[in-house]
Amino acid sequence: MRKGNFFFTSESVTEGHPDKICDQISDYVLDKILAQDKHARVACETMCGAGFILVTGEITTSTYVDVKDVVRRVLKDVGYTKPEYGFDYKSVGVLTSINTQSPDIALGVNAKGAGEQGTEGETGAGDQGMMSGYATSETPELMPLPILLAHKITKKLAEVRKSGELPYLRPDGKSQVTIEYKDGLPLRADAIVVAAQHDEYDIEKLRKDIKEKVVLPVCGKWLDTRTKFFINNTGRFIIGGPVADSGCTGRKIIADSYGGVGNHGGGAFSGKDPTKVDRTAAYMARYIAKNIVAAGLAEKCEVQLAYVIGGREPISLMIDTFSTEKGLENGQLLELVKKHFALSPSGMIKQLDLLRPIYKKTSCYGHFGREEPEFTWERTDKAKLLRREAGLR
Repeated sequence: MRKGNFFFTSESVTEGHPDKICDQISDYVLDKILAQDKHARVACETMCGAGFILVTGEITTSTYVDVKDVVRRVLKDVGYTKPEYGFDYKSVGVLTSINTQSPDIALGVNAKGAGEQGTEGETGAGDQGMMSGYATSETPELMPLPILLAHKITKKLAEVRKSGELPYLRPDGKSQVTIEYKDGLPLRADAIVVAAQHDEYDIEKLRKDIKEKVVLPVCGKWLDTRTKFFINNTGRFIIGGPVADSGCTGRKIIADSYGGVGNHGGGAFSGKDPTKVDRTAAYMARYIAKNIVAAGLAEKCEVQLAYVIGGREPISLMIDTFSTEKGLENGQLLELVKKHFALSPSGMIKQLDLLRPIYKKTSCYGHFGREEPEFTWERTDKAKLLRREAGLR
């Protein structure tokens, strides 16, 4: 995040948004496979549109998953249960087109000296690319405030819908939060945008309900008399979900990460097993950056890792503290990171314990900034060690 005075905006979407439907299906397929075959190779992509869902990709596994059942379970859990929505879990058409992982890619990924599924030795990176992780001291979660509030709003929309507190809401929805910064720190919420799909309902009552039941509980301390509210700004949002807009896995990678703060390598997370460094290295980069900030070694930190397909170690490691570092120069910080964090694909998988069916939970409301017990990359268990070795009390 830049210094000085400025406004910054981030957005989030609900679990019923078409893109998030696809992310959840892809990650649920992955979880089902990892529960039985932790050495599987999974790159599952999903697309949805009016009346259909297509599940495709490359999967090599010794187990079987009923993809149609996965799709219908996700849709039912999200809330697409009524025919009047134009899209419901019982009647949607499910298409599949799944191949195995290319043997040319497997040559680089499978562990050296291991069997076909790579059960021993060092796993190679599943692709080339660069991945970034970010942390900032501006919130207790060490996340940028705009994306943190945007996620909390969309999650609250789902909560009041499912609990029956606002029973007229439907699954689709979005939020957007603009924060005013002064001297590089969040000062106030300048604009709150909410779009919530709904049944036929009085629009002014809906706007009042959402402001009182969703926005105020989440953003209350950041609101003031100048905050602008845009709630269902067109006045009508009845047609939504895949009927109104197609969806694809991985199309919300900025909402999945830091809301536009810092950099993104471009690779999606959902549907990919841990040998895909698009996912695993992004989690490790966040883990490193978060522990550096939690240790008080910097106020802000961005970590970039880069890999070549089949590589057993990163080809580059970059740490940027935006001139907020304390006690250590960048070179010293790099050495500390190399000493205490595993950076090989196999090392990252082991250190973060990633060969578990934990991924469906990541697919909505951000992969970062949530204190879920399964999210090992959100731990700050290295902070005291880093601080001690940096010579800080």
